[in-house]
Parts: sequence; C-alpha cells; structure tokens
Amino acid sequence: SWALADAISTVLKNSDELPSWRRHLLSACMKGLVAMYSSSKDESKQEVERSMLLRLEELLCVVEEVDPDDWCSLVKTGLKYRYRDETFLKVLNVAIQLLYRKESSLSQ
Repeated sequence: SWALADAISTVLKNSDELPSWRRHLLSACMKGLVAMYSSSKDESKQEVERSMLLRLEELLCVVEEVDPDDWCSLVKTGLKYRYRDETFLKVLNVAIQLLYRKESSLSQ
C-alpha cells in the first residue's frame, strides 16, 4: 500500500523537500520492481507489481529524472522477466518517451 508514502507526500506538499522525497520514492519503486522481478520470475504477484508500475509512471511524470543505474537495472530485469507483461511494456514506453526527450537527464 502507498498510504504512508502518500501521507508523507501530503505533509511535504509545500516544502522544498518534496522533489527530493519524490526522487527517493522513484528510486525505491524501481529497486522494488527489480527485486520482485528477480525473485518472482513467474509473475505470481501481478497486482502488487501493477500497483508499483502505475506509481512509477506517476512519479516519472513529476520527477522526470532517474538514477541511470536504477533505470538500467529496471529495463534489463523487466525485459528479461516481464517482456510479455502489458502493464510493464506500457509503463516502459511512457518512461522512454519522458526520459529520452532532449531536456532529460538520460538523453545527454
């Protein structure tokens, strides 16, 4: 559940710390997905993965920058174990569109 993360985000809403919090949350989300993909190769936790993927997409739209190591790990592991998962592929496509624009940190 994202209740705790949402509560912290609400508290930090008008704070200078919100961008940093979102970057940390994005990184944690990516690392969590990588860990799930690596340990559960059979897609048994689809609803949890789907929830994290949708949150990842939401965070990418706001943060628009990722740690290159986190990104590489997510793409490699996700494509290795979830290349047939529609939600993963949809979020990956959105992420690529967002992250590889000219202004993005990954496109440089």
